[in-house]
Amino acid sequence: QVQLVESGGGLVQAGGSLRLSCAASGRTFSALAMGWFRQAPGKEREFVAAISRSGGNTDYADSVKGRFTCSRDNAKNTVYLQMNSLKPEDTAVYYCAADPTVLATVVHTSTRDYDFWGQGTQVTVSS
Repeated sequence: QVQLVESGGGLVQAGGSLRLSCAASGRTFSALAMGWFRQAPGKEREFVAAISRSGGNTDYADSVKGRFTCSRDNAKNTVYLQMNSLKPEDTAVYYCAADPTVLATVVHTSTRDYDFWGQGTQVTVSS
């Protein structure tokens, strides 16, 4: 079992920045590929970013490329999502997710690839 806890969400003006964190416990963090997803009201949960177990490979949704950066610190059992140049359309609940089954260099973009999920943290971007 893996427990994930997101933090760092809040209210920010358009053009501003936030840094989300996701702390993992219950399993060796370096064995987990990690992903970030978001869900806005009335919409399906969508892929945002993912990072491999080693941290060497990342992938991003087209809508956030160039603005968001996913990173991890295995010594702290934490994955981060640095969000810059935020737009109102980024408003959503952001979730981190863990996949203990993939190889060290693999990243996944589908919700179905992830077995464990955090509780979510709200990000609201005002115009």
